[in-house]
Order: sequence, then structure tokens, then C-alpha cells
Amino acid sequence: MGAVRTRTGRRRAVPWVVVGLWIAALVLLGPLAGRFADIQQNRAVDYLPDSADSTQVARIQDELPGGESTDLVLVYHRGGGLTDADRRTATEQIAEVRAAHDLAGEPRGVPSKDGSTLMYPVSSTQPGQDEEARDAFVDGVREIAEGGGGLTVEVGGPGALNTDMNKVFETLDATLLLATLAVVTVLLVLIYRSPFLWLVPLAVAGVAAAVAMAAGYGLHELFGVTVTGQSGGVMTVLVLGAGTDYALLIVSRYREELRRHERPYDAMRAALRGCGPAVLASSGTVAAGLLCLLAADLNSSSGMGPVGMAGVLAALVAMTTLLPAVLVLLGRRVFWPLVPAFGSEPKARRSLFAAMGTSATRRPAAVLVGGGVLLGALALGTLNLSGSIKQEDSFTERPESITAMRTLAREYPERSSRPLTVIAPDGAAEAVLARARATDGVAEAVPGRSGSGWTEIAVFATAPPETPAETRTVEALRAGLDPEGAYVGGPSAQQIDLAAAEARDRKVIVPLVLAAVFVILVGLLRSLVAPLLLLVAVVAVWGAALGIGGLVFEPVLGFGGTDPGLGLLSFVFLVALGVDYGIFLMHRMREESVRGAEPEAAALTALRTTGGVIASAGVVLAATFAVLTTLPMVGLVELGFVIAVGVLLDTFLVRTYLVTTASVLLKRRMWWPGGLSRAPRRATPATRDEPVSAHVT
Repeated sequence: MGAVRTRTGRRRAVPWVVVGLWIAALVLLGPLAGRFADIQQNRAVDYLPDSADSTQVARIQDELPGGESTDLVLVYHRGGGLTDADRRTATEQIAEVRAAHDLAGEPRGVPSKDGSTLMYPVSSTQPGQDEEARDAFVDGVREIAEGGGGLTVEVGGPGALNTDMNKVFETLDATLLLATLAVVTVLLVLIYRSPFLWLVPLAVAGVAAAVAMAAGYGLHELFGVTVTGQSGGVMTVLVLGAGTDYALLIVSRYREELRRHERPYDAMRAALRGCGPAVLASSGTVAAGLLCLLAADLNSSSGMGPVGMAGVLAALVAMTTLLPAVLVLLGRRVFWPLVPAFGSEPKARRSLFAAMGTSATRRPAAVLVGGGVLLGALALGTLNLSGSIKQEDSFTERPESITAMRTLAREYPERSSRPLTVIAPDGAAEAVLARARATDGVAEAVPGRSGSGWTEIAVFATAPPETPAETRTVEALRAGLDPEGAYVGGPSAQQIDLAAAEARDRKVIVPLVLAAVFVILVGLLRSLVAPLLLLVAVVAVWGAALGIGGLVFEPVLGFGGTDPGLGLLSFVFLVALGVDYGIFLMHRMREESVRGAEPEAAALTALRTTGGVIASAGVVLAATFAVLTTLPMVGLVELGFVIAVGVLLDTFLVRTYLVTTASVLLKRRMWWPGGLSRAPRRATPATRDEPVSAHVT
């Protein structure tokens, strides 16, 4: 009796100890989580690979007198032509800007040929690399540069564009977190049909998000990991989406075990033993897939790997420790009004997924072929994906910097309003300047600052920014100036380097992700065929989701292109996250096979018991990523759309029909070369009463 009391006391103490440890962790990590937004870097150069020409230009510019410059263009425009009063207004405002801010050089007005527009390039090195100082400088200039009476005044240029992007990312974390929490709350209330139960996984997911932010801050401070607004936003969605998925699986299994065990502690132990391997393997595939991003050349992608992995691991630890502890302490009453009583049987109801599975297995070959043809047809939509998106098209709602850019492109067709930046060694500066001026596609080249052994040269192309003609000019400059040791950078060159790095990263990371996920699946399922089936399925889903994007982005939403990183990031997330649902289904299928069920019965039982959970998890995950489509950045809208569509395809088509029918057709070959691939030995007369599972390896 004393031993029984000791064990009972331990059972009661363990949940309280776990909750206490989490409270202590929050107290320690909370301040670090609050600093996560402060470390985010959102300049284009922060995304670039270290070896890119444009990265070298940005670094050398930091060493020039005054450091990094903030370049603006003030655009004065009147449709019927500028008046003398308009020109006086421009002169007075430029003088006021010069008096209020330390400018580099005297701003010089450049009129358009038709006299309707006057642009003033303005540059200052005073803000340096301080983002707040740069934004304050831009906002200060905008307060001075005001139009009226038919005169429009717009402040554009790279500095203004960076400020507009910063303002988007400043509100992104809070907006994304609140919107995602709202979506998850509604879905959990509908799924659990309980006024209390939904609060538990939601609160635990919030704790996991705080821990993930603290971990992201630590990765940046200790290892110099690049954290961008994009990776921070994706991490938030990943924590809440994946964490809620894990919670749905654990709570569902816990509800089952409460009917078999009298004490909640014992029921939770059985639930974690039953679904723990699937949850661990699921989070492992996501973490491994994200970790493969470390091989990316792009700083933004390589940084997203460890930041996203920290989010997934935080969700895993919270959902397998804090969530069970809280549920055990609350007992059965947390499920009210649908309380699972000990010894009771679940209410018999017609299973939609059992019916779907039964219909699919009547003609499995036809279903499998039809589903494959459908996915292949959808994937053809990728042919409609347009080229890389321009900076001017990267916002869903155009800020002032973008409207200024469009005005300049329209009114100054003979030259680019956005210069390329050439950095040349002092000894070769004159030769580089002469070669630049003689390069095809160059309208003008003007020398700028010198220092630390380098000279800055502003080169204006004849073609508009981010057009094929300007790309050819950049390539010609790099080929002609490379022997002189010069680098070609600037916003347009940065976009070229981003696209090139993305293309290289796809070739390297896609095989790495497939190999890492395959190894984890082999270890969990102890088979080679089942992992291959799951990988083929998720790759097909990725292609179909991208194809749907191609049919929607430009024809329906009017986007002017696709983000260069869309293919790689959507692949990593859809493969890693899509395999999750395959793991839930296959792991349960393997359990049933070990117990002696025939292949078709094992597949249908697995679908019947996990179909509802997988559907709920898929809807939650798709909805959380769909929140990204409400943000004002085209790249995030496209990423959220493709992942949400892919998750829904995976949940309701691939898992329910294609994987199930393939399992029925392959029969025991699904588990080759493991022991389950061999038929069980016939029972001898002496052992005929033994359970079939005793003969299954």
C-alpha cells in the first residue's frame, strides 16, 4: 500500500513539476522573446549571398566617407506641364530639405523632356546603417515635400522603398500573430465543440511561440543567423499551425485512452506512447527539411532554416510536455459537454472517411490513375507562372515609393531613374569610368565618393529598372569591368543576384530535403516502398499547388510576377509538412498490420481512425498559412496561397484516396523489405487459438 501511495503521489506531482518548469522558462525567456522584432533585417542586401557582386558593393559603401548612403528621388509632376510657381515650390522645398538634413552634395533638378516632371536626386549618409534613423530621414523629407493645387510631389528611390518595406514588416509580426490566433481559435471551437478545451492547445501554442522567438533571438546573437521579417512571420505561422496539429493528434488519442483507463495520468501515458512516435517523426521531418536550408546561398533562406526549426522544436516540446501536463491536471471535465467516461464506448456515427475509403477501394486502380492525372493536369499551370516579380510590383497596395518609381519610368523613358552602383579600386577609377560610359545601354556615368581605396560611380542605364534590357546592361558592365577589379551593385543588380542564387539553391536543397525526409521515414516505417510512395505523393502535391498558383496569381489577382524564392520555400514546407499527414496515416496503418490486419482492412481502419484528425489538422494548417494572403507583400501572399492549397490537396485528395488506394494495390509489398511484407505463417493446430499478431514480425 505504501508503494501504491508513492506511485500515486508521483503521478500527481509530475504534471505540477512540468507546469512549474514551463513557468520558470517563460520568466527567463520572455524578455528575449520581446527583442525578436528588433533583430530582423529587411534590406535587400540582407537577403543576398555573401559572394554576390551587389553584396560586395553594399559592404564597401559602408566603408566610404559617411558610410552607407540613403538615396531618395523627389518627383514633382503636373499633368499639363509644370508652372513657374511649381518650380519655385520645388526649389524652396529642396532648400528646406537641405537645411534640415545633412545631404551629400547639392541636389540638381532634372526636367523631363515634355516639361511635366522635375526630379531631384537627394542623398544623405547621416543615417548610416541605423534603420530608425533612415526611416526618420525619409519621413522628414516627406513632411517637407508636399504638393497641392494639381501639383503632385512623391518621394521615391531606394531609401524610400526600404522605409515603406520596413513599415510593412514592423506591423507584420503583431498582425500575423493576432490573425493566426483568431483563425485557430475559431477552428478549434468548431472541432472540439467544447467551451473550454480549445483554450488549452491555444494557450500552449502561444507559449511555444514565445519560446520560439526567444530561441530565434539567441540564434542571431550567438551564431549570427540572419532573421528577416519573412522568416519571422513564417516561424509564427509554423509554430501555431504545426503545434495545433500535434495537439489535435495528442488530444484525439488521449480521448480514446480515457475510455480505457480510469486515471487521466495513465490515459495520457498510453496516448503519448501510441502517437508519440508519429509526432516525433512528423516534427523531425519538418525540422530536417528546414535544416537543409542551411546549404542555401541566400542569407534569407539559410537563416530561415534554423529559425523555422527552432519554431517546430518549440511546438514539439510544448505539445508533448506542457499540453499533457495541463490536460491531466484539468481531468476529464475539460472535455465537457462530451466527457469520455471510463469504460464507455464512443457514440457510433457514420464515418465520412470510412465511406470515402470504402468507395476508393472498390476500384483502386481507377481512383489512383484518375487522381494522378488530375494532379498532373493541375501541375501544367506552372507554365503560366510569369517571371520574377519586380520591386515595383512587390506590394499589393502601392506605397508612395512605388508610385514615384512608376512616374519616373513614364516621364523619363530615355534613362533609368535608379542608378546602378559601380565600386572601383582608386587606381582604376578613371579607366572604369571610361569603360562604363562606353558600355552599350549606359546613358550616363558620374563619379561619387572615394575612400578606403575605393571610388563610387553612379551609372544610369537607358532601359527602365528591372527590365531585360537593363539586365543585359548589368551583365555587360560586369563582364567589361571585372578585369579592373570593379563590382556592380545597386537595387537592380541585387534583384539579378537574388534570382541567380535562388536558382542555384533549388538545385542543391531539393535533393537534400528529399534525402533527409526519406531517411526519417525509413526509420519510422521500416520500409523502403512506403517512404517512396509518400515522397512521390507530396512532390505531386507541390507541383499541383504551384500550378493552381499559376492559374490564379496573374489572371485573377493581377500580380506582375512571382517571388524568386516561391518554388524553393513552398517545396520545403509542402514536402516537410505534407509528409506529416502521411506519417499519421501510415503509422496507424502499420500498427494495424502488426496486429494482424490484412492490408485492405489495415488501410481502411487507419483512414477511419485518423481521417478526422488529419482533416482537422490539415484545415488548421491551411488556414494558418492562408493568413499570409492577407498581408500587403506579394511574395508572402503567393507563399501562403501555394502552401494552403497544397495542404488541402494533400489532406482531402492524396491521403484519403491516392495513398489509401496505393496501399490496397501494393498490399504487403508496401512494407518491403521489412517483416510485414511477408505473409504471416499459418497457425498450426496446437497454436490455432493464438492471436494472429503473435505470428507477425
